[in-house]
Amino acid sequence: MKFLWGLLVGFGLGIAVGLLLAPQSGEDTLAQLGDQGIMLRQRTGGFGEQIRTRATDALSQGREVYERTKNELTDRYTKAKSGEF
Repeated sequence: MKFLWGLLVGFGLGIAVGLLLAPQSGEDTLAQLGDQGIMLRQRTGGFGEQIRTRATDALSQGREVYERTKNELTDRYTKAKSGEF
């Protein structure tokens, strides 16, 4: 029970100190975060497209390798089954 009271008192003191020592108001902080979010989106806009292009290319290459391997294994199986191998 003492632990719970200590936890609640510590939590309350932490909030009070945070509010008293905050460098700016909550509205200013939200505006600053919004501006930084916009800047980050602008900086990473092309990067997302590059990742999407690379992923699409990798997927096509993977499909090609899969089809080629599947066809080779099917041919080998057919030859082995017929005794040509």
